[in-house]
Amino acid sequence: MYIILAVLAFGILIASHEFGHFIAAKACGVKVNEFSIGMGPAIYKRQKGETLYALRALPIGGYCAMEGEDEEKDDPRAFTSQALWKKLIILVAGAFMNFVLGVIIIFLVYSNATVFVSPTVDTLVDGFKYGGESGLMEGDTVISIDGHRIFYSNDFSTYMSRSTDGTVDMVVMRDGNEITLENYALRQETYVIDGEELVRYGITFKTIEATALEKTKYSLYTAYNFIRMVQMSFSDLISGAAGIQDMAGVVGIVDVINDVGTSSPTVADGLLNIAYLCSFVAICLAITNLLPIPALDGGRVFLLIVTWIVEKITRKHVDPKYEGYIHAAGMVLLLGLMAVVMFNDIARVING
Repeated sequence: MYIILAVLAFGILIASHEFGHFIAAKACGVKVNEFSIGMGPAIYKRQKGETLYALRALPIGGYCAMEGEDEEKDDPRAFTSQALWKKLIILVAGAFMNFVLGVIIIFLVYSNATVFVSPTVDTLVDGFKYGGESGLMEGDTVISIDGHRIFYSNDFSTYMSRSTDGTVDMVVMRDGNEITLENYALRQETYVIDGEELVRYGITFKTIEATALEKTKYSLYTAYNFIRMVQMSFSDLISGAAGIQDMAGVVGIVDVINDVGTSSPTVADGLLNIAYLCSFVAICLAITNLLPIPALDGGRVFLLIVTWIVEKITRKHVDPKYEGYIHAAGMVLLLGLMAVVMFNDIARVING
């Protein structure tokens, strides 16, 4: 069941992306020849005005086919005939729709929340080894760790775990003053909590009532944190801390979603956990799609701007077919990378 839900979720995420392009194109007066939900053979088609609306058999995406999208057409309503600002709006609309969908899902996941956990220290466990004037104290509010802003307690755990040498530079608000704890060697230790030995940082944070405003703030901050997680992932890839073998494609994400669902104590918990994971995937898609890589929307935006600058300088029109060649080459490389990632995903699934 969870595998089916995962496939459907991917279909919805990709379809919402294409719907963003669709509504932006319509709003900008661009002719849309076909808008399709799903891929493969059509199981339902209806022509309404100039646009063919189709529902296709495979729930793995969709597409918005605009007039003159890949080649120059002698039509004032073709995509290539539009002003630069209209083209940019249409291209970024897909990623924007993914981002909005991700935020909506986060809000729905936490709609029944009663409290959130702040970054303000409430209590320190008995035997806490890292307190005092040069460490954390009760009432301190953690503002940042190694330059990363801390909004809620889960940010604290995330950025503490990123330390490579066991120390961090932490900024806290104490009695109205900002205090910097340089090279703060806070570590997880074994503490006795409620009669049980647990490995913890030994800190309890204060809670915040989950009002409607706080739920909205939490949803937006969570979306922002997802963006930071994507940024960290790319940073790890560039630095060599992670490699292609650590990347996950559709197969890997479906497998993770299935594991999250089956390991949840109840079906309701499984659905909530899957929804949360899908919100991350939605925002991840939004960010990665805007990278300046050929064949992605970000690559198209980048080349549109470069072409516009070249035309302004040279006063000569650049044939869109050259941009098409670049995107075609980029698509070949992208498909090759996807194939390698999928092979790794399948190997991981088979090996358990």
